[in-house]
Amino acid sequence: MADPMRIRAQAAGDKTTVRVLMSHEMETGQRKDSSGKVIPAWFIQEVTAALNGKTVLTAEWGPSISKNPFLQFVVKGGKAGDKITISWVDNKGDKRSDEATVS
Repeated sequence: MADPMRIRAQAAGDKTTVRVLMSHEMETGQRKDSSGKVIPAWFIQEVTAALNGKTVLTAEWGPSISKNPFLQFVVKGGKAGDKITISWVDNKGDKRSDEATVS
């Protein structure tokens, strides 16, 4: 399993800004190693964000996303103390889910 995500969620008024730094190699499947063999594609396919258990964002990604991707979004209705959960699944079936508290 990959390293934990770094999640920051800050409420301002009725909106919450969520920032996520994910740790993932994100190979496109187009690069070659030193012996000339193609490095197989390995990338995050689906990202889901939930606020207190309710899904607020889903995204489908592909091989063009950079290594260790950064994601930022704004959610209406979040407040201090709420729980934000971010989950992803990659094309090899690996999964990661982490949680943070809105400040």
